[in-house]
Amino acid sequence: MKVSKEKYEMLKRYIAEKGKDGVVIAFSGGLDSSTLAAVSHSVLGDKAVAVTAKSPTYSAEELEDARKVAKEIGIKLYVIETDELANKNFSRNPENRCYYCKKELLAHLRQMAEKLGFKAVFEGTNFSDLSEHRPGFKAIKEAENVYSPWVATQFTKEEIRALAKELGLSTHGKPPLACLASRIPYHERITVERLKRIEKAERAVKKITGAQQLRVRDHNGLARIEVGKDERKIFCDVAVMDKIAAELKRIGFKYVALDLEGYKSGSMLLTLEAAK
Repeated sequence: MKVSKEKYEMLKRYIAEKGKDGVVIAFSGGLDSSTLAAVSHSVLGDKAVAVTAKSPTYSAEELEDARKVAKEIGIKLYVIETDELANKNFSRNPENRCYYCKKELLAHLRQMAEKLGFKAVFEGTNFSDLSEHRPGFKAIKEAENVYSPWVATQFTKEEIRALAKELGLSTHGKPPLACLASRIPYHERITVERLKRIEKAERAVKKITGAQQLRVRDHNGLARIEVGKDERKIFCDVAVMDKIAAELKRIGFKYVALDLEGYKSGSMLLTLEAAK
């Protein structure tokens, strides 16, 4: 796929207009935010900065990746701290927990924008995301001076990936990111202990297998491992399975299982159907 020149120019015009008085970009280091940051930096220069929120729901590995990607782009990166777990509406883990998370994040980003003398905040929701379960987008629509350039210019996930490749960004092949809280079934409380256990488990599985697309879902002590469909074959080795099981039990899981269907975006929504 190749992004049309007209669509790319439309994106740059949108960024130039909304970011003319300076913009703070919500930056996770993933495909969407890194490509948005790269284009914004090319259009606005130093009037565009990236901001990454460090919190218990964001792994140390992803934070380190975000630093590397920001350096690659050449954009200034600020790291701020947030604590979604302090909000009971988030930690009790309802279906719309992302709404409360996004609302807090945007409040911090707007504060950072004001501190820098900037007026706008950009975030990386893409046009394809709107067809999925995205309660956080409600918080975006409610916020003042917060914009979603990919949505406004109707860039799909595939088009963003193609643009990232054209721009030579290392993130063009990076699998989708999601916060660690997404590994816990809805209505099961999110705690720092569970988040740390999940983070350690995913780091261990990656180290043992080299898998790139990975989620370790925490079903109250049962680790359900999801990997990219083409990566499932990595686990067809008794020695590998034994090593993963031993390591995850050492971390604190009681049972360890591999999801035979592989990675599925939003798979925890099935826990809501089961509850009903």
